[in-house]
Amino acid sequence: MIQSAGRVADATGNWVDQSAPEWARPYLRLTRLDRPIGWWLLLLPCWWSSALAAVANGDWGPSPWHIVLLLIGAIVMRGAGCTWNDLVDRDIDARVERTRSRPIPSGQVSVKAAVVFLAVRRSPEIWTGAAESRSWTRACCIARS
Repeated sequence: MIQSAGRVADATGNWVDQSAPEWARPYLRLTRLDRPIGWWLLLLPCWWSSALAAVANGDWGPSPWHIVLLLIGAIVMRGAGCTWNDLVDRDIDARVERTRSRPIPSGQVSVKAAVVFLAVRRSPEIWTGAAESRSWTRACCIARS
């Protein structure tokens, strides 16, 4: 595969390479945001179960708030998983032709920057998860009393 500077060998010519700001491209590649199949595979079962729960509850459909939270959560978690994978496999990725141009093995993103980026990516998940668990805990306590 022909490869331009800074492009990942197995993902070239996508919207990240064509439209994203230059400074953001390595981080968008790190989270594989240019490949939506991963977060779709996380998102669709969540939306489906949210719809089923709404129907079982007698509602017209799932809460739009939950739909948006699930979308954000799927994108954030998929990106965090890809970042973690690249951190753990960076030595292996550097030796494999298909993966050596990924942001960490190619030096576009340092290990330290990737760890900080991972922590920042996880913060919305932590806060939305904490907010949701608190509201569910309150709802369960109210329902029991």
